[in-house]
Parts: sequence; C-alpha cells; structure tokens
Amino acid sequence: MATERIDGVLFANMLRQGAVNLERHRQAVNDLNVFPIPDGDTGDNMFMTISAGAQELSGGETSLSQVSSRAAKGMLLGARGNSGVILSRFFAGIAQGLAGEEDADIRDLCEAFSAGVREAYGAVSDPTEGTILTVFREGVDYASRRLTQESTVQSFFSDFLSELRLSLERTPDLLDVLRESGVVDSGGAGFVYIAEGMKNALEGENEALSAPKEQVRRLDLSLFGEDSVLEYGYCTEFLLRLQRSKGEIEAFDLDAMIRFLNGIGESVAAFREGSIVKAHVHTMTPGEVLNYGQRFGEFLTLKIENMTLQHSERIAEGRNPLAKRGPHKRYGIIAVASGNGIKKTFSSLGCDAVIEGGQSMNPAAEDFIRAFDSVSADTIFVFPNNGNVILTAQQAAALYRKAKIIVIESKTIGEGYAAISMLDTNEEDADAIRREMEEVIAGVKTGSVSCASRDTKLDGFEICAGDYIGFCDKEILSDSGDKLEAAMQLLSRMEAGKSDILLVICGSGASEEEAHRLYEAAGKAYPRTEAILIDGGQPIYDFIFVLE
Repeated sequence: MATERIDGVLFANMLRQGAVNLERHRQAVNDLNVFPIPDGDTGDNMFMTISAGAQELSGGETSLSQVSSRAAKGMLLGARGNSGVILSRFFAGIAQGLAGEEDADIRDLCEAFSAGVREAYGAVSDPTEGTILTVFREGVDYASRRLTQESTVQSFFSDFLSELRLSLERTPDLLDVLRESGVVDSGGAGFVYIAEGMKNALEGENEALSAPKEQVRRLDLSLFGEDSVLEYGYCTEFLLRLQRSKGEIEAFDLDAMIRFLNGIGESVAAFREGSIVKAHVHTMTPGEVLNYGQRFGEFLTLKIENMTLQHSERIAEGRNPLAKRGPHKRYGIIAVASGNGIKKTFSSLGCDAVIEGGQSMNPAAEDFIRAFDSVSADTIFVFPNNGNVILTAQQAAALYRKAKIIVIESKTIGEGYAAISMLDTNEEDADAIRREMEEVIAGVKTGSVSCASRDTKLDGFEICAGDYIGFCDKEILSDSGDKLEAAMQLLSRMEAGKSDILLVICGSGASEEEAHRLYEAAGKAYPRTEAILIDGGQPIYDFIFVLE
C-alpha cells in the first residue's frame, strides 16, 4: 500500500528498524577498516549513536516533529566517533526541517533530508568527499530529482537507497586510501544499512530494538560499609510523564524544576518533549527529587546510584574516576585515554578528569558533558588524543553552557601528553594558551606498533596477518614478523636520533621483558636522545613512541 504522508509513529519505527538492521551488520561495517589493525569501530559507533536516539522514544509520540526532535537529541548526546557525530547531525537537520509538523508529505520529507545533508556538512570543518557525507548527499540529490506528482514515500526511499548503494561503490574512486586498501567507506556502508532498515519499516517490518547491552557486574558492597561517609551523593535520573490529573500539562514550568534541582544538587540537565520530562541531577537527597517529580506526574523510568560506591569501585579496579568537583578555578583540563598507566600519567600531569576511551572505544558526547560537570572552572581545555574523538568533543562543547570549553585538536596520545606537560595555567589569555598548545602539537611525532589483523598491501608493504607494523600519521613505515624489529625500524624511519626526548609507552600486549629489551636497544641506538619508559597498559598498540 502506497504511503502518501509520514507521521511520527511511522518515522519512529523507521528509526528503530534502521538501528535493528545496522546492528545485524555492525561487524561487517567494523571490518571495513582501512588500516589492517583491530581498531575498526565505525559500525559500533554508528549503532550506538542511532540506538541512543531510538531509545529516547517512549512509544507514545505521534507528532512527526516531536519524534524527530527527541530522536535527534538522543543521538546528539549519544554520538560516538566521527561517523556517529555526522550521523547525529544528519538527523538533527531532519528534525529542524520537520519542526512543527504533525506529519509530512514526500516533498516535506525530501526538504528535511536536504536540510540534514547541509547540517552534516556544516559539522565538519573540512569535509572530505568519498566518505559518508558524499553518500548522504548523492542519495538525497538523486531521490530529490526523481520526485513527481505520483511519488510516494516508498518510491522516494527506493530511489534514495539505490543511489546510496551506487554512491558507496564509488567512494574508492574519490579516496586513494580506500582504493589502495580495497574497501568502501565504512561510514557510508553503515548508513546504507540504516536506510535499508528504514525502507524495511515502510514494507511492514516492526522488529523490536534490543536493549543496550550493559556489562553485568556484582557490586562489591563492602566498599561502602557501616562507617562510610556519603561523600559524592546519588546520581539520580528519571523519565517523567506529566499527568492531567495533577495539573495543566501545558502550564508545566521546566525552568522551575531546573531551579529546584539546582537548589538541592548539581550537574543538572533536563529537557521536555510533549508530556515527557527527562532529568538528571547529582544530589544528597534523591527522595526530595522523587517527591517533587510526583507533584506533576508519574515516573516511566527511574535510576538512583550511590556515587561514593561507584567512586570506590573505580579506584579498587584501577580505573580513573572523575574527580569530585573541587574549588572553582580559572582553568580545568580533561583528557581522553585508555590504559591504567596512561591515565595515571595524565592525572599526574594535572588533568582534572580522564575520560576512558580511545581507538575502538570512543566516548559519547554525554561522557564529555559528565566530565565537564565534574570540573569547576571558567575555562576547560579538552584533549581528545584521537582523531576519531575530536568531533564528539566539539559537539559536547557546543552543547555545554556552564563553562567555556576549548577543544585542543590532539590526534594522538603523544600530542596530548606533550601539550599538557607544557600548559601554562598562569597565562590569563585562554586563546593564547590554545595557540601555544597548537604549536607544541605541531612539533610532536607519535608512532605506534600493532599486530596486523589481515593480509593487505598498503604504503608499499605486503603485510600478512600476524605481522607487526609500525606507523606514524596513518602511514606504515615498518613491517616485520618480529615485534621488536618492527619497533626499531619504526624509530629509525621516524628519525628518533634527531629528537631530545623519546617516550616509550608499553601496551598490554608487550611483556615486561620486551619493554626493557626495546628500551635498552633504543638507548644504544640513540644515545643523545633521553628515553623514558612508561607502562601504559593500552590495548591494540604494543608500543607507542612519542618524539619531542
């Protein structure tokens, strides 16, 4: 049956089926990794982003404007990695194009998709063709040109999807690295799977989206005993449905609720969509929050967690907890890192909070916002330390209002380490600090050694699965069946002898014996370069070299 108009109920199911189909193929998208190491995470990032939007929909929304807006907000906060951020901006543009609409005809939908393309391109400072952006744009442009008086939502999506597939196949023609690696763009492939799922919804598919998989863990209740002090309060979150029996829904004052929550806690975030209110607060008295909320409605979901117990667990497990909000100061510092040794190193450099993340486990925008809330400062400097995390950090910064957030575009652990170690918090001009950090980063080289996950030909090397490859700035500089040989070849190609300092960060895949053998070999090969050995504990990369 042809669909002439689309409403909120249908659009919500299209989003869910898009997420469902991507989940089926997320590993296939992950495997479209240009670099032959096990760090592909595009499928995971895109799935977590779109599912964050779909999970925001309670099932009672009928307005197209309301559904698209709520889903977009969920995706903006849940966005992970560059592909996830671009995906969230695409749906944010669609929501803007559908603002105020109860339903829409095909031309309205087409205009909204065009707005999504513009928003996605606007999210990237230097858009690269041959990526998910190209696939978006060409799919929308083609489907738009095919519109006629007889067009339906089904015919639009049929044209849209057919061109998405063709555009995806053309991506290697636009990017040499894709052609050389023999793959198509992973972000574009992820979006094709989403579009397929959306089209499946138009054909009647209505499969439930699986709940987010959370790690099941047993709480160590001994970490909060009879004599413990509730130092950090309770993380309290709820989804509240306003009730007509308790008052006029249209007259509900969200600002008054925010003022109340700020009066009894901190880290307050709240927004309203129709008759549903979502709120988050850190408070010592969650009971007051519940009593206040029930004055206006009833809870759909409710979560209260003892943050002092969470804090103690993180310390016991060797994880870096977000710091308790301390005295207010001029500058705060936040970094992203993985590996206990690296995280401890950044904390020792003066970071107020270290967000768990990096390659293959990109943090969400919401993770950054929580970290921002944990730091009481006028200006917070953020070091993403990974090229795939920068857009997420920038998106979180754009959403935050309680402090000035400056994202220093550090693409590697080495760049972040060097910049933070040189950061002068006595400088009164924050923009001057930014410029100084950018200069420091420009003078840093970061190299990595990792085990190849598949056979490939790249950068002139014929790599076999199981080889160790050394690379710098995504260019492979060494390849060997021996880990230490690959590492020493990499140092030679990076001209380590010309640098004053060599930082050797050992990962979880390198033994203590291998670390010391490499350290001694580097010391003999480059006697004028001061070598520093750190047990980083990072995954994926056996060694990370930082040359300053």
